[in-house]
Amino acid sequence: MTQPTDNKTPASQPGEGSTRRTFLSATGAAAAVTTLGGMAVPLVHAQGSEVIQLALVGCGGRGTGATANALGVKFGPTKLVAMADVFKDRLTGCHNALKRRTPPAQFDVPEDRQFIGFDGYKQAMDALKPGDIVICTTPPAFRWVHFTYAIKKGLNVFMEKPLTADGPTSRRMLELGKEASAKGLKVGVGLMSRHQRALQEAQKRIADGEIGDIVTMRGYRMAGGNLASFRSEKWPGTPSELLWQISRFHSFLWASGGAFNDYYIHIVDPLCWMKGSWPVKAQAVGGRHYRGNYVDQNFDSYSVEYTFADGAKLHFDGRCMDGAEQIYSSHAHGTKGMAVLSASGDCGLPSSIYTSQNADPAKRTWESKVPNDQRDPYQNEWNDLVDAIRNNKPYNETEYGVYASLVGSLGRMAAHTGKEITLDQILKSTHEFAPDIDKWTMDSPAPVQAGPDGRYPVPQPGIVIDREY
Repeated sequence: MTQPTDNKTPASQPGEGSTRRTFLSATGAAAAVTTLGGMAVPLVHAQGSEVIQLALVGCGGRGTGATANALGVKFGPTKLVAMADVFKDRLTGCHNALKRRTPPAQFDVPEDRQFIGFDGYKQAMDALKPGDIVICTTPPAFRWVHFTYAIKKGLNVFMEKPLTADGPTSRRMLELGKEASAKGLKVGVGLMSRHQRALQEAQKRIADGEIGDIVTMRGYRMAGGNLASFRSEKWPGTPSELLWQISRFHSFLWASGGAFNDYYIHIVDPLCWMKGSWPVKAQAVGGRHYRGNYVDQNFDSYSVEYTFADGAKLHFDGRCMDGAEQIYSSHAHGTKGMAVLSASGDCGLPSSIYTSQNADPAKRTWESKVPNDQRDPYQNEWNDLVDAIRNNKPYNETEYGVYASLVGSLGRMAAHTGKEITLDQILKSTHEFAPDIDKWTMDSPAPVQAGPDGRYPVPQPGIVIDREY
């Protein structure tokens, strides 16, 4: 597999309803050198009792939950000092929720460090010092913009997935990842399954040959239709069309890659990790059903066949339909047996291995057992990141985060065009969903416009084949 050259793998070896994303309802220094404005400055990685300051850019449910995990790390103190969003109500809600649940010593975000607008990310990051952490949890279209400024400021970064939705931004992010490594910065990506201790052990066992050579893999996220902002009815006229699309980002390909990239990545990525490589091509089908007044750009169902260089297959089925069968799990089949990777959800415990092609308990050779203090992969990924920062360990998840996002875009585009698409083809594509996003203001037009009937362009497989709409 193409792996980040300097990613730290933890030594020890599940939807939205029970993760950090619903936090609102639950609850001496090693030096490197970086360059800021052409001047070499020491980049100090906090150690011991030194406080690592945090800035949150993107104050929705993801940002709130990620920050809660950042404030709960076991490797030394952290403190939230700045927040930014384009929606004041979201920032206020996030601020109040975190303040209620956070010790005062870890929360210091007065009104003058709460920033609203498209340039708020700069002001929030300016409140940090080199070596602190910025949490980037806006819709992924903005990821490369914020990552660029974080690197300029010498900041360590946590970025939510997906990182990209098209070829041009994928290439940009890969280069930025290299730049971050060159400056000694640590970068975490919100693919929490990579930090689920059971899956880490399953990956090692599969790599050691316990199920033989992988022949096929199966992944499913087949759920109801009320998946965040997956469905949207017509723009009500306020706020601006751009801000409304941002608030409904799962509905628009430019903002997130749609439901495919934003949700299905959590099944597709761990399966590629088990295989140890990325697929070279994909063909797919999908469709829109019972759509009524919904104007979003998503299909309701996707079925993708990914092919790897050795001919092995990954079959993924995704569905968002009320009343249909719900299946949410992942499996790998090899020449010597099979593995249940996620028993339920993205990375739900337990994982297990069998000497048959069925999950027959009589033929089970291994079942995961994870210590209670390491059962939360969302907290694990933050502990792993901050451990790397404090101990200056190589740690950069950008590369596999980009490729996981790209493989999502590969499957999505194959379904939306009705054509077989190669990974190389989509990586080298020139179509960028949201060009010049770094220049947007609150008055900018939306990158995709509603027609006279209030509907947005949707994929037409076999008719529009060089792009997705």
